[in-house]
Amino acid sequence: MIYDISPPIGPSLAVWPGDPPPVREVLREIARGDHSTLSALHTTVHLGAHADAPSHISDGTPSIDERPLTHYLGQCQVISVDVPRGGLIALSDINVPIEAERVLFATGSYPDPSKFNEDYVALQPALIASLGKNGVKLIGVDTPSVDPCDADTMPAHKAAVAHDMAILEGLILQDVPDGMYELIALPLKLVGFDGSPVRAILRS
Repeated sequence: MIYDISPPIGPSLAVWPGDPPPVREVLREIARGDHSTLSALHTTVHLGAHADAPSHISDGTPSIDERPLTHYLGQCQVISVDVPRGGLIALSDINVPIEAERVLFATGSYPDPSKFNEDYVALQPALIASLGKNGVKLIGVDTPSVDPCDADTMPAHKAAVAHDMAILEGLILQDVPDGMYELIALPLKLVGFDGSPVRAILRS
């Protein structure tokens, strides 16, 4: 079975406040007599389901095209957590053994990708450090960021960079049962970019 955990990218998709929303520019269109339809997409690379590169938060670190694809492909564990809105997931909130190198946290705190809510659940940097020390190479969330909305210093992002962990954000996990899956969430090979949209899926 395949779970598509990527939200649709269109005009209704909420982006981070201040970021450019997705806009489709139609350059040619068969319906108006052109020989083909051709579109351009104008938006941030941090929209919908997306991967953050280390260069998003730390100068002189790899851009998204330089990241190993093995981070974004392979065995993955989905874990639901019960943390109040606006809270941070701590190691004590995880009630099951971590059994995969890739972990996705289902928080349920960002239920509608068309409406940006600032009180989503984020991750404690200490949790990320602990997971990294124990071999986790990717963390993912069903929220816009691993950091709280007002965390300008982005400590969770920095903890992930310190442990060479990949970050996936903006996932849709509400219909995915907890358990083990194969994750496929490959970023585009955008040279020099600080992130990339992904078409993230889980395969049982």
